[in-house]
Formats: sequence, structure tokens, C-alpha cells
Amino acid sequence: MLDQNAFDLRKYISRNPQSVAVWIALIVLIAFGLMRYDNFGSAYNITSFLNYNAMFIAISVGMCFVILTGGIDLSVGSVAAFTSVVAAYLSPYGIEVAMPLAILSGVAFGLFNAICIVYLRIPPFITTLATMLGAKGGSLVISGAQTISVDWGSNFTKLGMEKAFDVVPWTIVLVAILVVALWIVLEMTSIGRTILAVGGGEDASVMMGLKVNRAKIFAYALSGGCAGLAGVFLASGFGAGQPLEGVGWELSAIASVVVGGTLLTGGLGSIPATVAGALLLGLVFNILNFENGKGWISFSAYWQMVIRGAFLFAVILFQTRVMNRNTVVGQG
Repeated sequence: MLDQNAFDLRKYISRNPQSVAVWIALIVLIAFGLMRYDNFGSAYNITSFLNYNAMFIAISVGMCFVILTGGIDLSVGSVAAFTSVVAAYLSPYGIEVAMPLAILSGVAFGLFNAICIVYLRIPPFITTLATMLGAKGGSLVISGAQTISVDWGSNFTKLGMEKAFDVVPWTIVLVAILVVALWIVLEMTSIGRTILAVGGGEDASVMMGLKVNRAKIFAYALSGGCAGLAGVFLASGFGAGQPLEGVGWELSAIASVVVGGTLLTGGLGSIPATVAGALLLGLVFNILNFENGKGWISFSAYWQMVIRGAFLFAVILFQTRVMNRNTVVGQG
């Protein structure tokens, strides 16, 4: 149910000053790419970039909800790998069966995390670490540690291979719908405001009579479902379930959320800035690939990781200075 308070852009910006840095960095990097590389702004590059990063955006926006409650979800990468295998096995039954069941399997992992964290009082780090290992082991067991080809005769591959109305890949359309839906949930619904309140102060939220447990369960189930959708994107895009994929995806998702300005302690953050954070991290890779293509400077995969880390540090440093300045102005 939508909250009676309409979305206010000025209030949103004043409440998320830390997200300014990621938007500035994203605009600067796009401008740099457009000026330096001939085909950087081509439809092919833009479509390929968004199509590949759709799965990282999906797990990042799910992770954002969990971190806003003050929690963490280390299992998303392994859950995505598991659900990609599930989707590949179910692909002969068509996209109508494979996609919802794969997403539901991700939701099941999220609910398991939530039950352990909310009712058994096991710390999120320990719970989701165990789930990460369990999901990874499960995907290797049911697949025999082999990639599982999807059924190319079914309509499952249309998701990753075909375009909606011959314009935009279906993967991009679905992730755009997901982002808009979660943005509305966080900004305009009572459960979204409860999630923000829980991250801002759980004890105070309990005293206010807010449904804290329901908010946490929703956040972890949502994170699992988003990881499930990422697994569907993975299987449809590569034409196979990938049990060995997903390693380190949880760290990329956390980095996207943090770069987007969401506090690791919870209570402050936004979906659009998280998407910008995911795009920013992907854009660094995209630009480094263009740079290698020019033949002037060639960066190995190891150096690309170093450069990404340094860039990430620079953005967070700038972000911190913006927040500190805002705090000083507010105090003044």
C-alpha cells in the first residue's frame, strides 16, 4: 500500500547527500569515454554494457534493502549460481516455468536467512556465510560441477537473446521494471519506511510499534529473489547454468551499495544511487577494455582489479568529504 506522503525530489536529495559523489563520478566517466573512444556511445556498446550488468544491478538493489536494515547478505553470488542451474534444468518447460521457479528458489534461500537471523538470533554475517557455502555446494552437487546447457528449442533463451519490440533486450526491460518497483517500495510504502527506520535504530523502531521482524524478513527474501533473477539472467545470457559463477558477486553488490552512498550501518540510502554505483563499477571495466583496444596501454586483469580498487577508494573518499561538508553546514 502506497504511503500518503508523495515523493519529494528535494527531500530525496537532501536526505541522500552522499549519493551526489556517485552521480558526479558516473557523469564524468561517461563524458570521458565519449570524448576518448569512437564507439563508446554506440548502441551496440550501450546495449551490451547494460545487458551484461543487469544481473549485477539486480543483486545490488536487493542487497541495498538488506544493508538498509543494518544487515548483510553474503550468499547472493552463490544463490545466483544455484538458481542459474535450476533455470537451466527447467528451461525445457519454457520461460513461464523456469523463471518463476528459479526466482522462488532464491526467495527460499532468503527466507532461510531471515528465519535464522530474526528468530534464531544468528548474526547475519554468520548466517549468510553458511548459506553462501550451502548454495555453492548445492549447485555443484546437482550439476556435477558441470555447466548445464539450457534447452535451445524452448522459449527460455529469448530472455537473453531477443529484444522487446526489436529495440531493447528483455533483460534490460526486466531489470528496469525491477528497479522502478523497488524504488517505489522503498520511497513510497510503509514497509520501505519501516526498513529505513529499522536501520536507523532497531530498538527505537520496536518502541514505536513498527513491525521490525516483518521488515527484515521482507528484505532478506527480496535479496534472495533478486539473486534468483540474476541467476535467470546468467543462464539465459550464457545459454547454460553456471555453478562455478557468482564468486565475489556479493562483494561487488556490497561495493555498489556503498559507492551509491548507502550506510553500512543502515537507515540511509537509495535505489537509484545503488544502480548508479553498479553502473559505475561496470563502467570502469568497460573503459579499461576500450583502453586495451586502442593498443596504447594494455592492462592485465590483475591491473584492472587494482585500478578498480583505487577508483572505488577515490569515490568513497570524495563521498565522505561531501557528507562531512553537509554535516558541518547542517550544524552551522
